[in-house]
This record gives sequence, C-alpha cells and structure tokens, in this order.
Amino acid sequence: MIKIKTLEEIELMRESALIVSKTLGMLASEVKPGVTTLQLDGMAETFIRDHGAVPGFLGLYDFPNSLCMSPNAQVVHGIPNNTPLVEGDIISIDCGAFKNGFHGDHAYTFEVGEVDAETKKLLQVTKESLYVGIREFKVGNRVGDVGYAIQQYTESQGYGVVRELVGHGLGREMHEDPEMPNYGKRGRGKKFVEGMVVAIEPMINLGTRRIKQLKDGWTILTADNKPSAHFEHDVAIIDGKPEILSTFAYVYEALGIESDEEAEFRQKALVL
Repeated sequence: MIKIKTLEEIELMRESALIVSKTLGMLASEVKPGVTTLQLDGMAETFIRDHGAVPGFLGLYDFPNSLCMSPNAQVVHGIPNNTPLVEGDIISIDCGAFKNGFHGDHAYTFEVGEVDAETKKLLQVTKESLYVGIREFKVGNRVGDVGYAIQQYTESQGYGVVRELVGHGLGREMHEDPEMPNYGKRGRGKKFVEGMVVAIEPMINLGTRRIKQLKDGWTILTADNKPSAHFEHDVAIIDGKPEILSTFAYVYEALGIESDEEAEFRQKALVL
C-alpha cells in the first residue's frame, strides 16, 4: 500500500535526505587511496549523529554498519572493512539517516584517484540515467515508465541493468511501496500520484546484468567481476512534477565540480 505524504511530511523528509547529502559531501573529501571503508563508516556515523539524526542502515535487517560500501565489482550492500582503497578503485557509498520520524536514503559512486576511461564512462552514464528516470516520475505516469527510461538509456550503451535489486518508496519506513525497478515497460505498474516519495537508484553493470552474493549474506557482486555503478536520489511528486529532496551539491562542492543537473527538479533553489 502506497503511503502518500503531506507537504509538511515531505519537508521533514527533505531534512533527513539533506543530512545524507551532507554526509556524502563530507565523505567526498575523505575518499582517497589508503583510507579504509571502515574508517569512512565511522566518520559517517559520527557526522549523522552530530546532525541530530541516527544512521538509517545501522541494525536495519541486522545490517552491522552505518554505510553500505561497495567497491568495484560490488553492486550494493558491501560491508565496511579494513581493506584500504587503492588508486583506480570506484566505491558506491549508500547512506541513510533517520530524523523526525522519516528516512533519507541516497547514494553516490566515487572515483578513488584516477579511474580508467571505461569505468569513468560507466559512472557518467549511470548518473545520467538517474535523471532520465526521475523525469518520468510525475502524476499520471507509472512505475514502468521510470524503469523503461533507465533501461533504454543504459542498455543502448551496452551496459547491464540489475534486475534483482530495485528502488523503493520511502517514508517512515526505509522500504515502502512501490518497488521501483530500473527496467520495465511503459504504461505498466502502479500509477504515480501527488505526494508520493520514492528512492530511484539505477544499479548498472559494465558487463553482464547478472549478479552473485557473498557468503556474508549481504554483499552483491557482478557475476563477471566487472565494475558496477550506483546513484540514488529521494524524489517527491509536488504539483504533479518530480522534486528532488536529496542533492549531490555537497559532493560537487567538495570535489570542485560545477553542475546544474538538478536545477530542473527544484521548485526553489537549493541553499548550501
């Protein structure tokens, strides 16, 4: 059952989402060769708590940490550990924060030092596909419209779209209806209405779409061990159109990147 949010609830969700955004922005300056994912996890937990929230992932379904940290061929749900990142790695950081009764949940895939051109393009196309999907999240469209748009954009460039893992509704629970696959057919699935809030999160592989799971019960990898990218935003429908509640602006500020990619999805300018 889809849980519709009031404008007041959406603003509370924006606050939770922006705590995640700020956490990712803080981490952007720390992702470098030699740092361990466990060190980054500790920084994130402290930062989230210092901002009056609690880590949304810690203990969720018994997950042991505050961040899902998934390098290279890991798609999602990687457990932080003491292995240092090295030059040329990529690392998906998926983060959640819970405040005022609502969850924020979004992700960014970072480059560690200099990354090869093939992997860099995978990250670029995956991030672009996120916005391609967000454009379809509007009143009158359906779940399949978002999935179709993401699938067509990424598969047309030769990438594999993970089927077993999907985006989701978001609110007082981390995972609510509807599920938001990154593949699908136009006009299929649940219809979008005013006040819906979802997490849209393309998980796109350089090679095969097929995946495997480690014995830890969490970590998902590509079946061919080629890299995977993951980007995620929290999005609400306000006045019939998609409104991004999260932002990559803090990441871009830390990395010295200029971008206006989110501008079309904001009814009022973001103040950093």
